[in-house]
Parts: sequence; structure tokens; C-alpha cells
Amino acid sequence: MAHISPGGGLSPLSWETPAERADRNLLELLQELRVVQTGVQIVFAFLLGVAFTSQFPRLDTFERSTYVVTLLLTVVSSALLATPVALHRGLFHRGAKIRIVALSARLAEIGLVFLALALNGVVLLPMDVVLGLTAAVTITAATLTMFTGLWFILPRALRRPNP
Repeated sequence: MAHISPGGGLSPLSWETPAERADRNLLELLQELRVVQTGVQIVFAFLLGVAFTSQFPRLDTFERSTYVVTLLLTVVSSALLATPVALHRGLFHRGAKIRIVALSARLAEIGLVFLALALNGVVLLPMDVVLGLTAAVTITAATLTMFTGLWFILPRALRRPNP
């Protein structure tokens, strides 16, 4: 017997087996990661190019440290966001899809944390060079708050059932 969801359609639980749900969830997750990974690659390429500009030797110790930390945050983010693909490839057809999906979702969340930090480093460095440290920290605090709200607080708030 089909279950009718509150919206009037069939509930996914009525037509999906756990294996089918895992397949669908993995496909959705991998598609999301493709989109995010492209952005990470662009940020990484930008950061690599910065080191070869004529302005780079003029950076002070704080700015160089910001650059190095931001570059490394981008590398860690890229590794975390690509790991689900490696897990899928390494465990393909081994009956581990439900575990792959669970671990991959967690890795994606952690990867987004590192990506948010990296993107804020990308904001901090040029703002410091252009506007000075006080303005850079203020602007970066605002962008960090934005990422925290949109990427982490909002999804968790929407998980709560409606009263």
C-alpha cells in the first residue's frame, strides 16, 4: 500500500528500498560535490596565481601567513570534498553504499567548513592589502557570519519539524 505524504504525493519511503535510497542519495551528493569542487578549483588556481604576482613579495608576515593558511585550507577542503568520489570508486559493488553515503555526507559537511574558512581567507587577504587590517577583519567577520548562517545554521533550522 502506498503512503501519501502531507504534500499529497507518494512518500519516498513507499517506493524506495534502502539500497535504492542509498543510490539516489549518493547520486545527489556526488552531483552537489561536482558543483562545489569546481568552485574550490577556481579558488585554488587564484591562490596559486597570487604567489607569482609582482605584489606578493611586498606582503607582510601576517599577509603571507594568511595566504599560506588559506592555500592549505583550500587543499584540505578539496581533499575532503573529493573523498566521497574515491570512496565510491574504491568500494563500488561491495555492498557498502549505505556506509559510503553516510560517511560521504559527513565528509562533505566537514569539507564545507574548510571551504568556508578558505573563502574567508580569500576575503581577508585582499581586504587587508587594499583597506587595512581593521577593515579586513570586520569584512571577513561579516562574510564568516554569512557562511555560518547560510551553510550551517539555516539547514539545521530547516531540519526541525514544523510546529
